[in-house]
Amino acid sequence: MSPALVVVDLAAARRFYGEVLGLEQGRSSDTWVDWNLYGHQFVTHLAPGRSQGVHNPVDGHDVPVPHFGLILAVPEFHKLAGRLRAAGTAFVIEPYLRFEGQTGEQWTMFLLDPAGNALEFKAFADDSQVFAP
Repeated sequence: MSPALVVVDLAAARRFYGEVLGLEQGRSSDTWVDWNLYGHQFVTHLAPGRSQGVHNPVDGHDVPVPHFGLILAVPEFHKLAGRLRAAGTAFVIEPYLRFEGQTGEQWTMFLLDPAGNALEFKAFADDSQVFAP
């Protein structure tokens, strides 16, 4: 399965996903671009005129819904967080340690791409807790 997001401007998507996130671009057309997202095919599709704006409370933060999430290794998470900060990225939720000392403890951060798609990147110190109740 290839996850996909809708974008309203492919040039802005190329700058954000290619330059800010540092993803390698794959095949593309006038209406879509494939990306290498940590070894997974990720597709941005052009579809102007969409909207966002719903949130759910989680651990004292307003988490954007819907959002696309990716689990990284802890060092990769911190490397990406540093890259995003250096690029001047405005976070919806700044990188922080969620559920500290509890089941499911994880580093997490949320941001929006230029089309308003919410992205979550997270990292677990213990990957066995990814789906723990």
